[in-house]
Amino acid sequence: MDYLEINGGKKLSGSISISGAKNAALPLLASTILSKNEVTICNLPDVVDIKTMLRLLENLGATYEYDGDCAKIDSSTINNSKAIYDIVRKMRASILTLGPLLARFGRCEVSLPGGCAIGQRPIDLHLKALEAMGANIEIKQGYVIATAEDGLKGATIIFDKITVTGTENIVMAAALAKGETKIINAAKEPEVVQLCEVLKEAGVEIEGIGSEELIIKGSDRELLDIKDISVIPDRIEAGTYLCAGAITNSKITLNNVNHSHLISIILKLQEMGFDFDLKEDAITIKPAVKIRHANIATSEYPGFPTDMQAQFMALALVANGTSVIEERLFENRFMHVSELHRMGAVITLNNNIATVEGGNELNGADVMATDLRASSALVLAALVANGITRVHRIYHLDRGYVALEQKLSSLGADIKRLKE
Repeated sequence: MDYLEINGGKKLSGSISISGAKNAALPLLASTILSKNEVTICNLPDVVDIKTMLRLLENLGATYEYDGDCAKIDSSTINNSKAIYDIVRKMRASILTLGPLLARFGRCEVSLPGGCAIGQRPIDLHLKALEAMGANIEIKQGYVIATAEDGLKGATIIFDKITVTGTENIVMAAALAKGETKIINAAKEPEVVQLCEVLKEAGVEIEGIGSEELIIKGSDRELLDIKDISVIPDRIEAGTYLCAGAITNSKITLNNVNHSHLISIILKLQEMGFDFDLKEDAITIKPAVKIRHANIATSEYPGFPTDMQAQFMALALVANGTSVIEERLFENRFMHVSELHRMGAVITLNNNIATVEGGNELNGADVMATDLRASSALVLAALVANGITRVHRIYHLDRGYVALEQKLSSLGADIKRLKE
């Protein structure tokens, strides 16, 4: 098993390119189930989850070629509507095949995705919405068995809480449904927006893209002509590297970014004392005279992203003063705290609120990654810790970051990947 060894205390400089967004690529890959033609998707991040989704599509009967950062997918050959446990268990996003499979075939079986390290992420909202569209849903032997023999029908869906994958699943289901579907309290994340824009370009009538209310007129099971796609830049990867620049108080430049997706992150970093140079698709973070503490509360887009909470907690460790971080979306997303304690961090937990005391000396230690974003927080803390830090179980990192050690190394970090 691989681990990262990081010798802290190095200033960073230079520039790197941000990869495509995993969380945009996965629903786009699933959307090819709706297509009657071969689709090329480029700017795919070279991470494990992308390869898992491609294997799932192949298991359903699709064919694909994967070369560099592009995949050419032909889903017209899909002849199987069962997403098996052996693949689904490796990636919760496999549930994104439920909506398009059911809409296309009128029947599908998708393994329940199982547990998640950061807390409960039930799919009951997905299932309730599909039932409103005329589906019959059964749970048997760990599988969701969904049937809609005459196809899905348009309906008004009101999500009790905002759900990104739920919105994406129902948008794809509605694309092939008969009649008009209205989704109220829809997620507004850029990844949802890109999916809607791709389907609209394929001929689906969609109103309200980027708002909390979507209106979709379905094709009544007529497959779509999906155009070639370039995945949007990964705003969480970009935010993580901005935090790398911030925690080391260094000047670095990120290329291939979309500033509008990073507004909440940029504003919080400005509040902490950092300044930026913005160009069309590049952003440079500049050192702060004094790194100030900040209070953070996670919320749905366009609020502060839960996927950046751990990285900002690491940054708060070097700030002047005490920061308070409230995690409002997941009940178990502070697992990195105990590992940061091993490095000398002073953090107090009270349910979903973490109080972070800045300015204490951090020292290298052996730490263990517990989930994807927690892993990046440990790497960030290691960049400023005294001595050597070894971050173990980095397969979590490999699910969401492309060549993290190479990118950080090119910026001047002393980091290397080794075998246990």
